[in-house]
Amino acid sequence: MPNFLDPIYLIVAAITAPWWARKARGGWTERFGKIEPLHTGARKRLMLHAVSVGEVNALRHLVPLLTPHCDVLVTASTDTGLKRATELYSSTCDVRRYPLDASWAVRRFLDATRPDAVALVELELWPNFVAACRTRGIPIGVINGRLSERSFKGYRKIKRFIGRSFASLDFAAVQDTDYALRFEAMGVHPGRCLITGSMKWDSARIEDTVAGADTLAAEMGIDRARPLIVAGSTGPDEESLLHNVCPPGAQLLCAPRRTERFDEAARAMPGCVRRSDMRARPGADRFLLDSIGELRMAYSLADVVVVGRSFGDLHGSDPIEPVALGKATVIGPAVSDFARVVHELESAGGLVRASRDTLGQTLQRLLTDTEARTTLANLGRVAIRSNQGSSARHASLLLSLFDGESRRGDESNAPRRVYPSPRNVGGTERRVAT
Repeated sequence: MPNFLDPIYLIVAAITAPWWARKARGGWTERFGKIEPLHTGARKRLMLHAVSVGEVNALRHLVPLLTPHCDVLVTASTDTGLKRATELYSSTCDVRRYPLDASWAVRRFLDATRPDAVALVELELWPNFVAACRTRGIPIGVINGRLSERSFKGYRKIKRFIGRSFASLDFAAVQDTDYALRFEAMGVHPGRCLITGSMKWDSARIEDTVAGADTLAAEMGIDRARPLIVAGSTGPDEESLLHNVCPPGAQLLCAPRRTERFDEAARAMPGCVRRSDMRARPGADRFLLDSIGELRMAYSLADVVVVGRSFGDLHGSDPIEPVALGKATVIGPAVSDFARVVHELESAGGLVRASRDTLGQTLQRLLTDTEARTTLANLGRVAIRSNQGSSARHASLLLSLFDGESRRGDESNAPRRVYPSPRNVGGTERRVAT
């Protein structure tokens, strides 16, 4: 039966129709929960829901740890997330699109997939879906959980409506103490809130070279004998900033985060070579990577990397990938969406912070000091390695769901097999992964 949320969703959909109708989206049949039923076998089925590309990539080390022991269903909401999940996991897992949160769409989806347990990557907490899982007796929780201060402020305003969903979770395996406190404030019982670290560290591929990078450089006309700054996931006004502060003699390549900003970014770097043109121009020193899936190649060519969306009001981007590639990496002051990662790297001496005013000086210093770049890169890789291991902790937790160890009961106890002893963290007694 429809519930009180269904008419609210319909009203919101009608109000926002002018916005979402402009965006090309596929898979509407699947969004409404109508999918091919999955086979039912002897093994338990675990559903991992990853909203988009970032969350899908975070599962790369977890999924292989699970598939020998259970059937895995990976779901995603966005078109790009579903495409990436299909590329990575379709050979070993079922991959499907996550439904809209209308009660009837959720019911259709669960009837077709029949998961024995559900893990939501980072957050993505939809009330009807959580309630339906609870009604069916399906354990449901969050893995790799994160709730930024900005998002927390928004959730608190609607706690009256969403708090029950947080309280209904069987577990919340979160990345750090700050996130744990926010999950608890939203209603998760402290006995079910577990600190397991971030799986993004495990997804870092520590490599010195990337296939295709040489071809990219040749096709764009990048001079390998001259220093190159690569700015990844740039946001509004950042291309102009970088263009103006780029040290003389250095080449600059910018890769905007959003495709709709490609033309704007090109205007901010007059005369730049655009990847989409497929025409190298000898002597060019400004380049625009207006393509999808080639940023890692560009990072591997860089002498210095600047992480975008961090010099304005967009809350930062993930710096792990360029650091893993051994690049001296610079990030701006706005990093609230990746505060813990930035803190870990910066504390280890593996990441440099700069402001709009100091960015030019920072780039000049790093480009002229090879030893400083090398030290920065090496310390960053050490920090990555020291933070890895979260995927294995999550795997143990999730597999224990099928043993009955982490089902509800005495809420003071976390799954003993994974979290053997409480530790006092941030003044709050909670279970911490070892």
